[in-house]
Parts: sequence; C-alpha cells; structure tokens
Amino acid sequence: MTDVKGLCRPRFSAVREAFGALLAKDDVGASVAVHLGGEPVVDLWGGYADADRSVLWERDTLTAVNSTTKNMTALCALILADRGRLDLSAPIAAYWPEFAAAGKENVLVRHALSHTAGLPDLAGPIAVEELYDWEGVTAGLAAQATEWEPGTAAGYHALTFGFLIGEIVRRVTGRGIGEFFAEEVAQPLGADFHFGLSEEHDHRVAPLIPPPSLTDAYASSAPPAADGTRRESTGPAVRVSDVNSVAWRRAMLPAVNGFGNARSVALVHSVLANHGSADGVRLLSPRGCEPAWQEEFRGDDRVLRTPMSWTAGFGKFGNSFGWGGWGGSLVVSDPGSHMTVAYVMNQMVDRGREEDNRGMEILLAAYDGLR
Repeated sequence: MTDVKGLCRPRFSAVREAFGALLAKDDVGASVAVHLGGEPVVDLWGGYADADRSVLWERDTLTAVNSTTKNMTALCALILADRGRLDLSAPIAAYWPEFAAAGKENVLVRHALSHTAGLPDLAGPIAVEELYDWEGVTAGLAAQATEWEPGTAAGYHALTFGFLIGEIVRRVTGRGIGEFFAEEVAQPLGADFHFGLSEEHDHRVAPLIPPPSLTDAYASSAPPAADGTRRESTGPAVRVSDVNSVAWRRAMLPAVNGFGNARSVALVHSVLANHGSADGVRLLSPRGCEPAWQEEFRGDDRVLRTPMSWTAGFGKFGNSFGWGGWGGSLVVSDPGSHMTVAYVMNQMVDRGREEDNRGMEILLAAYDGLR
C-alpha cells in the first residue's frame, strides 16, 4: 500500500481508504481534498511525481489539470458580475466591440459561459503553437461566425471557452485573466493555483503520464457519435507532450492550462459551495454564486455527444456542479451541503477505451462523511 500523507478528519476516513486503494492500483501520484463549510477536512497526497516512480509526490507538487481550469476561469467572470462590472445577460460585444462581426452582436456573455455561443472550435486548421498567440486567437474568434443560433444548442467549447471568457475579463478589467485570478482569487485565498506557470515553479511539476500502453503522442479529441462519425472540425490535437512542454506552461490558455493540486482546486471552488467565502475570505456575495448552479441549458451537447446540463460556467449534475479535465482530474461542489471535493493526478486514463471512475470514487467516499 502506497503511503498516504496529510490531513483527514475521522468522519471522512472513507476518503483516505478510497484514495489509498487508488494509489495501490491505478494511480502513480495524486492528491485529494475535501472542503466543508469553507474549511479543509481532507487534504491528502501520495505516490510519485514521475512515471519511473523515483520522485515522491510532495505536499506542494503541482500538475496540469487540463479542463478543470475552466472552473477557475468561470469564477473570474462571476466575481466581476457580482461586483456589477459584468452583466451576464449583456452582449459580449458590449465589452469587446470587434466581437460583433459576422452577425455575433446578439451573442451574450452567458452563452459563452454555458457553451451555447456556437463557437466550439477555432476556424480553420490550427497548430498547438498558434494557441500561444492570444491576440491572434481572440482576433480570429471575433471574426468568426457562429455554428448555430446562440442559446439554442450547446457544444462544449473545449479551447474557445478560455479565450472568450479571458478576453471579456481583459476588456472589463484591463488585466489578463491570469493576472486577475492571481490578484483577486489566488492571493487572497492563499491558493497555489496558476493559469500557466512561471519558471520558478517548474521544479514542483509532476508531468502528466499517458494512459497505459499509450505514448506522450496521445491526443485529446471529441468523442464520436453513436454511429462512429466525428465532427468535421475539432481544433488542434493537443498531445500529452504538448501539455508537458515548457511552452505550454508559459502560455495563457485559460480553458485548459491551469496548474495546481487538489488542495488549491478545492479551496478556490469551495468559495462557490460556501456561498461566497472560504477559509474566512469572502470573494462573492451569496447571490453572486447562484449562476454557478442555475441551469442555462439542458439537452444533447453537440460536441460531447451526450446529454448535458450547463450552468454559467459549470456542468450541473443533480444538486452539484463542477467539471473535470482530460485524463481524470475533477472538482465538484454541492452548495446544499457546502462541500467541495477535488481530485488531481498525473496518471491519465483514456476514457475512450475504459471507464475512469477514480474521481467519482473519491466523491462518493466524501458523501459518506456527511451521513
């Protein structure tokens, strides 16, 4: 059994047991955290930071959480809305005038947050390296036409979500979303979460490990339809080797290139579960949190090829909300119980080949602690 380190309140002992079992079976290195009422009740880590199992996963180890980053990006928008600086029901063009091109004058901020804006892909073939050009990508998005009438359908905005919300934040505040998050969220909370990563943190990074039997050429992709057909446009194929590269760390990709651990992910997300505050720090009013769990769209997602419920920035699952990342990371909040659960790991699982229930096992174990 791999050694599990950290804090676990007795009532949440099932989380420690579930986490230990994952490290003994599937995971190489990982961390889990549970916040209840804005306070940490579970903060565990264990395993190894590298595929060779030669470097221990430490308390402050960081790794790429991929699309779990979207939760943090959405929070930035909700903070601005709560402060009266951003109207979720206003046209994006009210803040970003160039965005009105190609008939997009009626695309609303809430459409971008709920994956219903009709811009799931960047236009034309694009290489991963081109994603690092913020001005080029956002100018391209501003010039694009939508694939459907905004608000009438949903299609997961895998990469465009971050550029859309990030540029709105930049237009409203004059600060890049990474800077805004650092100053308005991470620093007040003391959260060790970063949009991209500076060189000073490189030594703490646990690289992602591709699924068993696959190499670091393993790439993200949208799932096929039931008949096996795939969407014509799915954007650049992001590989594990890209996510592990220095260029990716230095870039600003606020849909996908957040770096953190379960402690930091749970701390930030618990603000929404605890009606605006965490660890004694208030970031939003209770009402300002409500868009996170109020449904904006329910139906078949055109990209994910599955029924989905989307709120203003999050997936909605029964009474809870949150989202996960390519490979397995996950964060879920339950505002009814004021609980947030996060799971962050380096060993990826290919959900196209096998089920990945690791995060769900941790979540169910956390609910045991509420009984």
